[in-house]
Amino acid sequence: MNEKLKKIVNYPITRIVLGIGICLLVLIGFQNFISKPIFQSLIVSKEISDLIINYVSVAVLLTTYYYLFQFYEKRKITELSRKYLFSELGGGFLLGFFILSIVILILHLLGYYKILSFSGFTYFLGSFSFLVIAALIEEIFFRAILYRILENWIGTYIALAIISVVFELPHIFNDNVTVLSVVLGLLFGFAHGIMYTYSKRIWLPFAFHLGWNFAQPFYGSNLSGIDSVGSVFKAEFTGPKLITGTINYGIEDSILSIFLLLIVCIVFFYLSVKESKIIPYKK
Repeated sequence: MNEKLKKIVNYPITRIVLGIGICLLVLIGFQNFISKPIFQSLIVSKEISDLIINYVSVAVLLTTYYYLFQFYEKRKITELSRKYLFSELGGGFLLGFFILSIVILILHLLGYYKILSFSGFTYFLGSFSFLVIAALIEEIFFRAILYRILENWIGTYIALAIISVVFELPHIFNDNVTVLSVVLGLLFGFAHGIMYTYSKRIWLPFAFHLGWNFAQPFYGSNLSGIDSVGSVFKAEFTGPKLITGTINYGIEDSILSIFLLLIVCIVFFYLSVKESKIIPYKK
């Protein structure tokens, strides 16, 4: 490979485009031509087949990313390191779930939230596995590829600004999007970016993302404008939309959720600065 072509192939934008493109192509191809035809033909229950397909997709995506960038960038893939794996997965999930649990508790104390019925445990099958693969796809594409490469190229601060906007772009097209949901999305992108900066691994932002998304339908709320994820509890939300969030978009649209997420952003930003995790801009 001549020097000019090598420079183009290793250029940050090229690595981002090829990384996302190849990972997405392998994932979609494997799902459509291998896992779905096999498991949907062998298993009658859609819940069970979806569960298996989604978790197989998790393994395929992680494996593709690992070997692709190990070959492409000729380095050790530390962002998928198993160091602190369980503590970051458990801590991140509990933090995301806990924040929205606090919101639910406040709404309950104000008389704005009431559980109507128990929906059952089927939510923990296909629906939960969908949340897992959806969160992982976003974290691999937005954090492990886009944000990681941008941060190492142009520094943490500019990368955070870019990733916050880029992460929110797909969500703008969700049904019933609101001004507060856009603000939430920008903070969400920032929070996950700074979590990656702090830990240098995807497990913490991925688990926080999953815990956050899991909590909403768990408590009977819609998830980012989607009402077909399922739930553990069917619930009724009453009161000002500023506090409860909009009916269609869910409790993450609440000013309470936004305020608590802002605190998370500030804490991880402070820790990243304190522990010298911020990467400066290189001229």
